[in-house]
Amino acid sequence: MKNVQTSRGGTRLMGRRAAREIAMKLIYQLEIQKDSREEQIRQTLEQESSNLTENDAKYITDVVKGVYSNLEQIDKTIETYSKGWKLSRISKVDLSILRLSIYEMHFRDDIPLNVSINEAVELAKNYSGVESGSFVNGILGKVSKVEELSSDKEKTKST
Repeated sequence: MKNVQTSRGGTRLMGRRAAREIAMKLIYQLEIQKDSREEQIRQTLEQESSNLTENDAKYITDVVKGVYSNLEQIDKTIETYSKGWKLSRISKVDLSILRLSIYEMHFRDDIPLNVSINEAVELAKNYSGVESGSFVNGILGKVSKVEELSSDKEKTKST
């Protein structure tokens, strides 16, 4: 497994990239299976528990719950920047990747914009195809320009 590190004791540990991948799969799963969100998060964390650090589990829980807590705002952002594409036309995999990345860009200060974009593009290429990587990159590139502008405005206000 390319995304798993090994600690001195031989315990397999994830990393942010692998945790992000689990979060994306969980968001996708929740889009397909409308069952209890809490139960699906719990089951996924339980299945991956031998590989997860406490920080990985916190990250996965935060982003999955955060995506659904802010779904309306995130989906409006996707619709705004995916000119001519209705959410129903975007593949569920691409939609899950976009939702995760836009959540990170809007609500997680600990993740640089370019990291969110690069990781999303890699997920799209791996799970959806090269064209999806370009599609995701185009949307997130537009979102990041707006994020950078609003971030610059906030910094200017506080000085």
